[in-house]
Amino acid sequence: MIAGGWMAWTFPVALFFWVIASLLVLFTILAIRFPETPRRGILRIETTRGDRLFISLLGSAFICLGWLFFAGPPLWWGLALCLVYAAAVFRWV
Repeated sequence: MIAGGWMAWTFPVALFFWVIASLLVLFTILAIRFPETPRRGILRIETTRGDRLFISLLGSAFICLGWLFFAGPPLWWGLALCLVYAAAVFRWV
């Protein structure tokens, strides 16, 4: 078996992992450069930028799975919905 043969490394898959890795690096740099104090949002829990990133990524995964179940393979509108969701999480959570 070829190493990495279990994964279909297409451009969209590679781009997905590149974006996630870039977000983690960016948020690490932001945390070092501009430390923040946790804030309380509509969930009434204290969250930092990293917490809100995690919540938005987790919610986006469920949005995409739901989109695939109810609407089918083209995920462009699902991606747009995920971006709106992430903006809302960063604004109000």
